[in-house]
Order: sequence, then C-alpha cells, then structure tokens
Amino acid sequence: MINLTEFHKYVSDNQPNICQMVVVQNDREIINDTWNGYKADDTVHTMSVTKSIVSLLVGIAIEQGLISSVDDYVLDYFPDYKIKRGEKTIQKVTLKNLLTMTAPYKYKSEPWSKICVQEDWSIAALDFLGGRRGITGEFQYSTLGIHILTGIIATTSQMTTVDFADKYLFEPLAIAPRKIYVAPDAEAHKAFTVGKTPKGKIWFSDDKGVGAAGYGLCLSADEMAKIGLLCLKKGTFNNRRIVSEKWIEESTVVRLHCDKKFRDMKYGYLWWIIDENEGSYAAIGNSGNVIYINRQRELVVAVSGYFKPTVLDRIDFIREQIEEKISVYGGAAYE
Repeated sequence: MINLTEFHKYVSDNQPNICQMVVVQNDREIINDTWNGYKADDTVHTMSVTKSIVSLLVGIAIEQGLISSVDDYVLDYFPDYKIKRGEKTIQKVTLKNLLTMTAPYKYKSEPWSKICVQEDWSIAALDFLGGRRGITGEFQYSTLGIHILTGIIATTSQMTTVDFADKYLFEPLAIAPRKIYVAPDAEAHKAFTVGKTPKGKIWFSDDKGVGAAGYGLCLSADEMAKIGLLCLKKGTFNNRRIVSEKWIEESTVVRLHCDKKFRDMKYGYLWWIIDENEGSYAAIGNSGNVIYINRQRELVVAVSGYFKPTVLDRIDFIREQIEEKISVYGGAAYE
C-alpha cells in the first residue's frame, strides 16, 4: 500500500533531486507527482536514457529497411571514411558492437574536448573507433562513440535524427516534437549538461543537427512513461504498431554481463537488464533518470531528476519503495 502523501514526503527527504514521477500498472496510473518546483510538462536532460531511445530508433530504421542488420559493419555506412594507416580493427566493428557497448576505442577516457568541438561528431567518433587490441567482446561503456548510430540513421534516412524521431517515434506517442539544440560554446554545453532548471523540448545535437546518441534528449516523466508503455506493450501504443515486437525482444535479451563497476547488471541493446526471469529492464541515465519496465507485473515507472552526479540507487528505490509496495495485480495499491 502506498500512501501518496507519505510517499511524496519520503521522496522529498530521501531522493531530493527527483523532479517528476509517473507510475503505471495494468494501464492504471498509480502515481503522477512533481517535486522541486517542476510542472508535469517540464522536461529534464535525461542523460543516458537517451541511449535506450536511440535503440528504439535503430529498430525503427531496421524495420524501414534503412539499416540492413545489426551485423552490418559500421564502415558500410561511411564509404568515404578514410581509414588511418595501419588501422584494421575498425573494419570489423559492427552495429551490434555499438549497441552492446563491445566496440573497442582508442582512448582510456572519453575525449569530450576532441569530439564535441567538431562539426560532425559521427566522423570524429570514428577516428577513435578500433585499436590494436582488436574486438575482445569486453564491455566498454561509451557515450560519445555511439553517436555513430545516430549518424547512420541521419545518413540513411536523409533526415536529422531529431526529425526522424519526431516523425516515427514521438508523434505516434503523442509526444511533442523535439527541436535541435546546438550549444554555441563549451560553457553553454556544460550549462546544458549540469543545469538544474527545466530544459524545454530539445535534443542536444552536433553542428550538423544529428542528435547526440549517448545523452542530450530532454523529456518529462509523462513522456518517459509513454516510452515505457510502448515497450511494455511490445512496440505498440494505443493499438498502433510503432516498433516491431521482434526488436523489443531482441533489444532486451541479455547480451553480456557487466562487472562490479556497473553493479553486476546485464546489458542488451542499449538497455540495462534488471531481471530476465521477470522481464524487467530499464533505460538508466545519470542523476537517476529512469524508465523502468517490468513485464511480469505490467509495471512502468518513469523518474526524472535534475543534475546530481552519481545517483546510483534509483533502481533500488523503485523496487523497494514502489514495486514491493503495490499489488502484483494492480489492486488497491495506493491511497
């Protein structure tokens, strides 16, 4: 049983950066609340939740025939790219490597200052793809490298990634169109990333208008919940097919196991797999932004939060303070 008044206070006291939350079980809205002066239609920078949205867009592009297969080589989509002398690994990297974070890179830490000052981030990211170690299958979490994926969508669709998402994902979900936002300088880029105020309906993009694949999408919890419901319904929303059921299933199958740095979680195609037995998985971003889906319980939880680095307990919070306290069958679970 969840008492909504007590729950609101608990969040204020124990999860102080949460701005919005929507909880839906068995098509019944259980919680829709706001904190920290946010309104229900305000947006936050969802951080790496963006990655999972990009996974959906890749699935849509495959369904449309714009992308042939996740087994395609990345360079098949960049035929004019000039490979550096002696570089062999990059030729073997597939889209699946990008989707599962098993693509190798020639850096120890992400080269923000070298990629984010370029006009075309996809090409800049390609310059760091590969390396002498080859493709090892090891998990190497990347925010900048997977910008290659949105670059591929833009190239094959002849649309900006944002326009593609607006037409084929957001509009069918009754989510207002996002607009391209390009930071004029490094200071504005930082302000966008760490600011705590509402962001507007935007998607951070490179100078070519290609939405950042690893971060940058701004959504409200209401909008995040719609995406969660789309996934829960295996690619349909209001009885309309938006993403193929096959892609939803393939994206949320365990592809590899992560180490303790990532809390021993499992990974699919840009989705974190929480418990494969109950069919729970999540889009997780810094600051505790989350879209959580539990198929067994017919449950979707969307949480938005303003910038607060290293919020690592949001899934625990969802499972302990929401999931465990509501009825499996969506009965009288709140008051």
